[in-house]
Amino acid sequence: MIKGARMKVITSDLIDDLIVRAGTNVRRRINHNVHESPSDPVQRLFVAARPGSYFRPHRHPIKWEFAVVIRGRFDVMLFDDTGCVTERHSVGPGSDAVGFEIPPDVWHSWIPTADDSVFLEVKQGPYDAQTAAEFAAWSPSEGTSAVGAFVERLKVAKAGHHVD
Repeated sequence: MIKGARMKVITSDLIDDLIVRAGTNVRRRINHNVHESPSDPVQRLFVAARPGSYFRPHRHPIKWEFAVVIRGRFDVMLFDDTGCVTERHSVGPGSDAVGFEIPPDVWHSWIPTADDSVFLEVKQGPYDAQTAAEFAAWSPSEGTSAVGAFVERLKVAKAGHHVD
């Protein structure tokens, strides 16, 4: 045991606080990093998101992404290079799936469908903002006027549908 090392405990109060803070954040989501630094070889974080949060479709060119939904519900969507939905899964407690892993270089997005939605994300580090994610050219940039209509299309899109 490392002298002075302490276990990190994730409490229900912390998760409740994240949900509240996500509701007051302009992006309608917030995260809590468990890892110490962006240079850590494994990045671990909790993400709370409220309905209306826009997870712009993106991919991680050389890194996988693993997540477990611990509260609420998300629809997780995968896309091909043209913006066609290839898979859509409802993920969270009480659904058929509570977690998933997305391989590198796969376009994906999250849609929070319950007000108290939180997931634990684990991905390869180190984190480099310049290379962490590539955003889909067929999706609108966060904060633009086109986001609202795009999110409405995401909400109803099924496998085989184009969202662009």
